Amino acid sequence: MNTAAAKAAASETADLEAFRLRRFLDLLERDGELEIDSNPIDLIDVGARLDGNCKAVLFRRPGSQATELVGNVMGSRRRLAMAFSVEESNLLQEVLQRSNNLIAPVEVPSTVAPVHQVVLTGADADFTRLPIHLQHSEDGGPYISAGIDVTRSLDGSKRNIGYRRLMLRGRQEAGIDLIAPSDLRAIYTEYVNRKERMPVAFVVGSHPADGVAATAMSLVADEIALMGGLRGAPVPLVRCATIDAMVPADAEIVLEGYLNDSGWVEPEGPFGEYVGYYGRVKTNPVFHLTAIAMRRDAVLQTATIGGRSLAFTDTAQLCALRTEAAAWAALLTAIREPVSVYATASCGGMYNLRLSLRQRYPGEVRNAISAVLGSNADVKHVFAVDDDIDVFSDAQMDWAFATRFQADRDLVVATGFRCIPLDPSLEGSRTGAKIGFDLTFPIGWQGKTEYSIPEAPKLGPSRNLTVRQTLEQGPQSFRDLMEATGSRDGRDVLIALDAVRREIGLERAPDGRHRLPGSSTA
Repeated sequence: MNTAAAKAAASETADLEAFRLRRFLDLLERDGELEIDSNPIDLIDVGARLDGNCKAVLFRRPGSQATELVGNVMGSRRRLAMAFSVEESNLLQEVLQRSNNLIAPVEVPSTVAPVHQVVLTGADADFTRLPIHLQHSEDGGPYISAGIDVTRSLDGSKRNIGYRRLMLRGRQEAGIDLIAPSDLRAIYTEYVNRKERMPVAFVVGSHPADGVAATAMSLVADEIALMGGLRGAPVPLVRCATIDAMVPADAEIVLEGYLNDSGWVEPEGPFGEYVGYYGRVKTNPVFHLTAIAMRRDAVLQTATIGGRSLAFTDTAQLCALRTEAAAWAALLTAIREPVSVYATASCGGMYNLRLSLRQRYPGEVRNAISAVLGSNADVKHVFAVDDDIDVFSDAQMDWAFATRFQADRDLVVATGFRCIPLDPSLEGSRTGAKIGFDLTFPIGWQGKTEYSIPEAPKLGPSRNLTVRQTLEQGPQSFRDLMEATGSRDGRDVLIALDAVRREIGLERAPDGRHRLPGSSTA
């Protein structure tokens, strides 16, 4: 089969519904992770309904539009894990494994692409046809916050995706945030320098796997292939109606348009940022809308961002997964046996990271801490624990902090690091301090009684011995005596021990085991 025939066959077999957002919403509904609001709701009330909500919410009748609106789809680690069909604790390793298996996309014709069921151009391409809402009280305007941008480098060698916010300026214009360093900013700079428009499309309504791909730190030439790897299937692409670009054909909505060559010229913001505070007004480029392509029953997606409940926001959960991936990559170059990493979403998903490791050599904990602090993970605070601590458990981490840490010995502090400017504690500085907390026991701590963790007693098979016969074999714990005698009660062993004590005497070994007078401690 020649290449053209192979591509045609692949496009014919592409499943255009498997990774549709609405199908994932059906899964969330069955699993109790989705609230459905069928009552009319004013767009000004959407933000309050989503803020701090531990579930995703589907609004059947938002504003005056027929298009449905869904928010907070990725606002919990459990929902992200559901998108990859794994448990929460296995999410990172599943994402890392899939990221290493790129799958090239396939092209499908416009006639079969669900996202081309409705295509609006000219004056009909109007942002206000969609239920785009004011997310935070002091935002500069209504924002599209769940847009995955699809662009191509000027020479055509790289196809890039990312998450980008759009602040509406009218029916066909929106400010786009391109201040922070990013691939998109670099690509757009090339267009500006050549005095050319840059075509760009925004996918609004995607499977969570696509969102993970869009926020990944990737060096691959075609990030749509990374999206395919994370899906575990080729992404079906369709050519846009008004610009030279290709977009996922199974998307809910696609906004086509361009950034002109004017560069950073218009105010954008303020906006409630992912670290929980407002960002300042910025000068940014303007996106010009040329077409809206959408399914007939499309659902518009909005992402939750900022506020007091960061742990329940889409952006914090996505940032946490990206931070973990970057930290894990750094750890693999620094130590022999990293066990797990976890970035808490409640800090915004990047500033606080927990890691566990199996210590093999002295100094490995410091190596691990230093590697993460100096990586692309943008972590400020690292908490390192032994592999017996569950990094996903706040209670176990608190316990390790309380019992395995001495401030004059176990702090790793350094300054002058590159930092994220949105961190208000920097007070305007472009560099800042970072710290590591060594919450581990010294090398060789395993097996020492004072470091062992109490567990509920369990008995093996009985040996049908008496208490005295068992003691004659050497020092025994009370549990050992119960097991040897077959006692399931213990009070009978207590009485027998007392009898031995009265008859010939009884001692305690240094580790607390019972022994007969003069016996060894072996």
